[in-house]
Amino acid sequence: MRVSIVTPSFNQARYIETTIRSVLDQDYPSLEYIIVDGGSTDGSVDVIERHTDKLAWWVSEKDNGQTDALNKGFARAQGDILAWLNSDDTYQPGAIAAAVKYLEEHPEVGMVYANTNFIDDNGRAIGLFPAAQTDLRRLRQGYVHIPQQAAFFRAELWRQVGPLDPDFYFAMDYDLWVRLARLAPFAYLADQTWANFRLHNSGKTIAADDRCWPEMLKVHYRDGGSFFAPIVAKYYLRKLIAPLLNWRRQQKMQKFAQ
Repeated sequence: MRVSIVTPSFNQARYIETTIRSVLDQDYPSLEYIIVDGGSTDGSVDVIERHTDKLAWWVSEKDNGQTDALNKGFARAQGDILAWLNSDDTYQPGAIAAAVKYLEEHPEVGMVYANTNFIDDNGRAIGLFPAAQTDLRRLRQGYVHIPQQAAFFRAELWRQVGPLDPDFYFAMDYDLWVRLARLAPFAYLADQTWANFRLHNSGKTIAADDRCWPEMLKVHYRDGGSFFAPIVAKYYLRKLIAPLLNWRRQQKMQKFAQ
């Protein structure tokens, strides 16, 4: 099976070399790597250009943000299995081979994912993403538990439900998971760790977390969801405790930065 990885990027020169290396150093031979840069001015293009001989395609031009960049990349992808890795995150060694092996052995599964570490600016592990098995019913209730960095899905399903909704800035992955889960089951491999999710002050998880749940509710109501559903209650609870959650993240990052 051929695997296509798309990396969207914009002004991430500090991290993108590590991201690229984590993809190109994988031990899986049939790999197509695509980088879609949004017209960076911080030296990112210089980093990308050092690896052009190993890239299937790349571009650096103004776009309409991460979702637009991903759609542009997936439109070029020729793989049987698709995934995306943001330009500040990284794969663990052997991740792609492990994902392919599972999907080959379980043809009924539409997407597979494993554990993901939280890492700091310097790549040090500072926690573990709360991954867990989920399905369409749980997703619709707001129990996502899918680390996007460690998720691999079948291209044949993407062709049925894609592209990503360009109106979403943050929850485009949640929207995609819901659409994919209608077509095939997901599998979570609790005994494996495939990726690293970098938390830093300019990252979307820290800088724009307040946009995630409203977008998830948009998916919920679009699909006929009720105001009295668990996901709505989780939204209001999350809104209430969001300042505390962000404060704890900041404290954790500062602790490990010392």
